[in-house]
Amino acid sequence: MAVPHPLDPLTPQEISLATGIVRNHFPKVKLVFRAITLSEPPKKELVPFLEAERLGNPHPYQLPRVAQVLVYLGEATQFRRVQVNLTEEKVSEVKNLSGSHAYVDAGEMVKCEKACLEDPRVQAAIKALQLPDGAEVVCDPWTYSPDGMNDMSRRCVMCFFYMKLSDHGDANHYAYPLEFVAELSDELKVMKVLKVPAGADDRMEEVDGNLRPFDRSKIHTTSEYHPDLMHERRNTVKPLNVVQPQGPSFHCIGNLVNWQKWRFRVGFNYREGLVIHDVTYDGRQVFHRLSLSEMFVPYGDPRAPYPRKAAFDFGNNGGGVTANNLGLGCDCLGHIKYFDFWHHTNDGVPVKMPNVICCHEIDDGILWKHTNYRTNHAVVARSRVLVLQTIITVSNYEYIFAFHFNQAAEITYEVRATGILSTAFIDIGASVPYGTVVAPGVMAPYHQHLFSLRIDPAIDGHENSLVVEESRAMMVEDPASMTNVGYVTTKEFVETEGPLDTDNRSGRVFKIVNEHVTNPVTGTPVGYKLVPHYSQMLLAHPSSYHSIRSEFAAHPIWVTRHHDSELFAAGEHTLQSEVGSGIATWIKSRQSALPVRNEDIVVWHTFGTTHNPRIEEWPVMPVEKMMVTLKPVNFFTRNPALDVPISNQADNKSVLVTDGAESGAGCCSG
Repeated sequence: MAVPHPLDPLTPQEISLATGIVRNHFPKVKLVFRAITLSEPPKKELVPFLEAERLGNPHPYQLPRVAQVLVYLGEATQFRRVQVNLTEEKVSEVKNLSGSHAYVDAGEMVKCEKACLEDPRVQAAIKALQLPDGAEVVCDPWTYSPDGMNDMSRRCVMCFFYMKLSDHGDANHYAYPLEFVAELSDELKVMKVLKVPAGADDRMEEVDGNLRPFDRSKIHTTSEYHPDLMHERRNTVKPLNVVQPQGPSFHCIGNLVNWQKWRFRVGFNYREGLVIHDVTYDGRQVFHRLSLSEMFVPYGDPRAPYPRKAAFDFGNNGGGVTANNLGLGCDCLGHIKYFDFWHHTNDGVPVKMPNVICCHEIDDGILWKHTNYRTNHAVVARSRVLVLQTIITVSNYEYIFAFHFNQAAEITYEVRATGILSTAFIDIGASVPYGTVVAPGVMAPYHQHLFSLRIDPAIDGHENSLVVEESRAMMVEDPASMTNVGYVTTKEFVETEGPLDTDNRSGRVFKIVNEHVTNPVTGTPVGYKLVPHYSQMLLAHPSSYHSIRSEFAAHPIWVTRHHDSELFAAGEHTLQSEVGSGIATWIKSRQSALPVRNEDIVVWHTFGTTHNPRIEEWPVMPVEKMMVTLKPVNFFTRNPALDVPISNQADNKSVLVTDGAESGAGCCSG
């Protein structure tokens, strides 16, 4: 069997091998396997391997395949990280992680829901509500965010309760939030049943015969979205087919993708999901590794129990294990290349997750154009973009993550949020200043979605610097002059690790440059600039658990020295974390501030949206788009897309529509 590439995800055979090796290392112990994933080779060993591969030279050495295994030894308190050398078939390291918690998977959530609904106190609470005939109670388990009210050394879950009035499996239960919640222990025992606030001045209290019958005036018919239940559909939309008669322009060999002048490797793991490795353009290195490092969704309702709703959707739930099976003709259109991923059961048995990544091309409008007004001749090049996309579902929300590679050597990372708003109970006629009423008795609380994009650059090599550039008006010598229009740029190199802020007043730009390589035309270092998605940072007070746990959310830009172990902006173990363990903590832990000029650096970009729900987002929200772009800046000696084929009607076969008639004639003939 061929040896997988050092960056390829683990094969099912390797997962089984790792499981067997760990079982032999811990005999006579019941093991619960939480993650079996590739441990990427150390960068100092990986870089020479990749360089030799790109040049077509013999590999200097064979890198061992190593699996990282997160496992519980019998009890939830006995948590271990085991490094397994698959090449030598032995355990190379065991680390005690007791006090930390593994992510929560869908199987656990199902068990939590069942345990909650079977609890006598929960059943008594449901009975007290005197729900309408035919009502079905649904439980949504949530990972628990610390609020100082419970011991976080043991895993626990918050269970929020809703009701369905239809037996259809896809009926929208978020349309009927109920007036109580439950706390569930790691032993699947209900600890408390709690009445939630019904208005702005109410407070959480234990359920003790104080639940009111369900208010029938909340019953409504406007909150369904599924086509079986919501029959209104436009009849004016005609099919739009994406046709590539000669097939796609990309070429894949395993996880290696070649398209136009781009070359890169596709990776995938249980936590980050989609990862892009070893990116080159026209043979030149640009980025070593690109991934979404973390995402944090803190809710802004200060009334207990709602501060417990603050999800690290990657660290707590896994951006890979929550990935969708992307449907042909639905999530991606055209000629599609799918990538699969192998996960596993809690017993370590490999499980295939098909179609977690789709790779396809899209038309993206005009790439460049000029009309010579003297001759009235137009030259147009249309933009083709290669998209690598994955979609995750985390309870109520869907997140669409996509890397866009274009023909002008730019990479855009796009996030789209959709799905259903997480809702809370409220009395008819009541209102709160931190949420929007979207249906009778349904409140959608304010919250934020904050993402951290991890950028490991390799701009013509691995010694890079970060430059902060601003555009500023020139000093005025004669205030009465009408020609005071000049402005210049100022540039400052970042010397040591730390955070940075955006500033649109000064047009602040962040450039990743290689000071050792000079552009022969501009005389400046070659580089790429980060075009950020301007966003409000975390609104929770610095004293809050929200703030303490999400260090990356305090600033939009961070720069650190590369360390193999520093992959996740909020730290390795986020579930029920009570202290900082991410970017700021790493920097503070150094004996002294590390220099980052002409070094192997990592740039982190925090971006997102402050989501104050609106009624137009109910019952399912149109996508909210966020985009970050990496653009070459003085990296080339001219427009790198100048050689893109000119658009012409002979290839495009557009159809002219006039007064209901159609014609294939066109004025763009090439």
